[in-house]
Amino acid sequence: MDICRIHENASKCSVNTMECFKVLSTQVQKISIATLCGLFGTLCVFENSLVLYLIFSSPRTRRKPSYLFISSLALADILASVIFVSSFVNFHVFNETNFSKETFLLQLGGVNTSFSASLSSLLLTALDRYISISRPSEYKLLMTRKRAWIALGVLWVTCATIASLPLLGWNCCMLNSTCSELFPFVDDNYLSSWVCFVMVLLGCIIYAYAHVLWRAHQHVAYMEKHQAQVGKQNTRMRMDVMLAKTLVMVLTVLILCWSPVLVLMIYSIFARLSDHLRKVFAFCSTLCLLNSMVNPVIYALRSKELYSSLRMVFSQFRRQMKASEDSPEAESTHKSSVIET
Repeated sequence: MDICRIHENASKCSVNTMECFKVLSTQVQKISIATLCGLFGTLCVFENSLVLYLIFSSPRTRRKPSYLFISSLALADILASVIFVSSFVNFHVFNETNFSKETFLLQLGGVNTSFSASLSSLLLTALDRYISISRPSEYKLLMTRKRAWIALGVLWVTCATIASLPLLGWNCCMLNSTCSELFPFVDDNYLSSWVCFVMVLLGCIIYAYAHVLWRAHQHVAYMEKHQAQVGKQNTRMRMDVMLAKTLVMVLTVLILCWSPVLVLMIYSIFARLSDHLRKVFAFCSTLCLLNSMVNPVIYALRSKELYSSLRMVFSQFRRQMKASEDSPEAESTHKSSVIET
């Protein structure tokens, strides 16, 4: 570790210094990381792709702003899984360092963009539920599809811009400043700024969900008190409460998965990291994939519309399989195989 720091001080922007960031020293650690990334990444891509298909295959769900934000979340999780797994495994497991500083910062920018967009999509979803519950009579006027698409466009452009700052010049090589101990070529001031950006997003999401939970509790109490008097409104309130609880579960998983990474990032800004803590950070990074993998499972279990669409897709698939088995071609093939036997 000391040798790496001496070398970093002498030539902190050399590609050779990236060898110091390879913290996995044993074959067991590399196999463990590769297994976790492969498992979480594959399931994440499959599940989020299924969520996108279920949303956009139904005219009813793809027109709702709520599901547009969920689609943005699923897309961000897919991109995060693909970019993160490919770059992370390539660097830590296969020890590939034959690329330039710009290539590494481009990969890091892609990971930051997708994860930031995932978190920002959760913020938009929280704000959508906030408006739906706090101002239900004006919801359709305030949250239109056009405004939803504009908000998503601003979201992705903002996240891509912030993530591209190191590639555009905000790095320790161009500024001759202190480099991060967790990421090559990354300036400590940029890392602290990005952590602050993430903390602000989390704070806004927590505030929105706290209000949603409070209003949801009021709705539940109102429904229990006036159950005989309300009809359609009662059903709509139940749907709002259920969706609010679903999104709170998503937020809880998000905090549990991201807290270790953010804590270690903050700690690295103010203190030196040991080899053990850097290895812990590498394994904690896979929790971000776990979060992306769990999100669509929560949607499938909690969203009645997506769950019914999923059941419809499976029933159609089973009917097609049964029809193919009962077709004349399949029957003749079966008879010919019996005769040959």
